[in-house]
Amino acid sequence: MDVIKFLDLQKINAQYSKELKEAANRVIDSGWYVLGKELEAFERNYASFCGTNSTLGVANGLDALRLIFKAYIELGVMQKGDEVIVPANTFIASVLAISDNGLIPVFAEPDAKTFNLDSSKLEAAITKKTKAILTVHLYGQISIDQRMMEICNEYNLKLIEDAAQSHGAQWNGKVSGAIGDAAGHSFYPAKNLGALGDAGAVTTNDEPLANTIAALRNYGSHKKYENRYQGLNSRLDELQAAFLNVKLKHLQGDIAGRRKVAKYYLEHITNPSILLPEVVHNKGHVWHLFVIRTANRDKLQEYLYQHGIQTLIHYPVPPHKQRAYRSFNHMSFPIAEQIHKEVLSLPVSNLEDMEVIKRIVLIINNYDN
Repeated sequence: MDVIKFLDLQKINAQYSKELKEAANRVIDSGWYVLGKELEAFERNYASFCGTNSTLGVANGLDALRLIFKAYIELGVMQKGDEVIVPANTFIASVLAISDNGLIPVFAEPDAKTFNLDSSKLEAAITKKTKAILTVHLYGQISIDQRMMEICNEYNLKLIEDAAQSHGAQWNGKVSGAIGDAAGHSFYPAKNLGALGDAGAVTTNDEPLANTIAALRNYGSHKKYENRYQGLNSRLDELQAAFLNVKLKHLQGDIAGRRKVAKYYLEHITNPSILLPEVVHNKGHVWHLFVIRTANRDKLQEYLYQHGIQTLIHYPVPPHKQRAYRSFNHMSFPIAEQIHKEVLSLPVSNLEDMEVIKRIVLIINNYDN
């Protein structure tokens, strides 16, 4: 029996094989591999795509978020011990970026239907030490609404986007990465805009923040061998930048394909034991993942596996229940915990033949819980 892969990266990158090989050869032949013209071109192109003044390429998505907080501390906007509100159901990287800088993550419950932060629960999490909201555009859907913006303005909070899964998603005419004060992006190979290795970026319209991050990513150096800050070595290399320049040109087509698959799932999965994700508006979702919920998730996953359909779980354990954060293990966030117990991600690649998607839907609709 042929297995329907959750994600076939070889097949995805094969589409651009000629362009990617040409890009690799260009970098190899240039003799310049870090902080060069390929990175400058990608930073310029991605800033234009997002609609921001600045893009700063960094080593990965986690570092993008780490550097935002680190820069705010260097600028005196935040200090160690300050609090940052973050969704309780996010991937652990969102929380690591906060705690790594000596800041305190304060968890807030998500909306059970959209999986994103519930803005109606934010004010209850705010204290005198709160300095920012780190909102996560989980699975590819924008996690910002008007109430969240109002809260940030009212309490003078920075709004930071974890845009690791939402390249190209839009809200109020703005693209993910250009809505808040700053945003961290991941280009991990499985992302909609994926490199061929680890890669990330920060986008912002805040010039002092951008200048600080530019130094921090390069050992804290604003000038060679002169170090203004205690920085990191977190630079997006020339090869990955060149690959991303190739794939950025094709991103809108990839998004369109994902939306087509997601639309079919939403319109044709009718099994009453399956909870489908709620979409706020079409342009606000780029479907990095298509995530359903069901009470007996492991049974459904095994059933689909037996029928040749590979699925994944994003994510089985919430951050506050991880051993890495033992001091938070006593906390209870019922909505987030239920989501983590019930979610299952279906194949949603834009390369899937619609006949394959129809087969998946038929098998799901025949599932007996």
